Amino acid sequence: MTPVYEDNHIIIVSKEAGEIVQGDRTGDRPLSETVALYLKEKYRKPGNVFIGVVHRIDRPVSGLVIFAKTSKALSRLNEMLRRNEIHKTYWALVEGHPENDEATLECHMRSDGRLNKSFVCAPTHPEAKKAVLHYRVLSRGDRYSLLEVRLITGRKHQIRLQLSQMGHPIQGDLKYGARRSNPDGGISLLARHIGFEHPVSHLHIEAEAPVLPRMLPFIPQPIS
Repeated sequence: MTPVYEDNHIIIVSKEAGEIVQGDRTGDRPLSETVALYLKEKYRKPGNVFIGVVHRIDRPVSGLVIFAKTSKALSRLNEMLRRNEIHKTYWALVEGHPENDEATLECHMRSDGRLNKSFVCAPTHPEAKKAVLHYRVLSRGDRYSLLEVRLITGRKHQIRLQLSQMGHPIQGDLKYGARRSNPDGGISLLARHIGFEHPVSHLHIEAEAPVLPRMLPFIPQPIS
């Protein structure tokens, strides 16, 4: 993980593909513990370090994750997330070339915890949740396109499912129809940008994650 922004109340880090944000049944060390250890060593704190998980991104996804360093920040960020006041933008490298340069995708979807996978379903399904995102094409290559994706709703595996349903699965995402895996086992989906009002100072916070190396050939000019 790479720290991107930090103050007295929050820390934003860029996670690598393969890292889990919060502990699960695999028993692997979660990013929350890695961040806590980083802060403990950085500030030489003798006791436990408070780290609150605000949101998660999928294990094979890279990019920005916000953690709260105080309980006050955690409760306020959770409420902001519920009100959709934390704005997240993703970059996705997808197979093929979408027909439209820009479009809004809508569907109803459900999540199957046993399979750890989401599916498109009828609006009348008892577990149906509406999913909405907006994408625009940043560039096109011979076999892949780089998309900027803005989430309107935040459902489990939403971007992965909706882009696959459109006929353009994310590079390396075998679970949702990609033709082959990536060498590092991750998928070419990056939580690129986060913008929100700071929960305590009320200043506007903007953060960006480093671009994945495999996305660099699709960027026409130098970018961080």
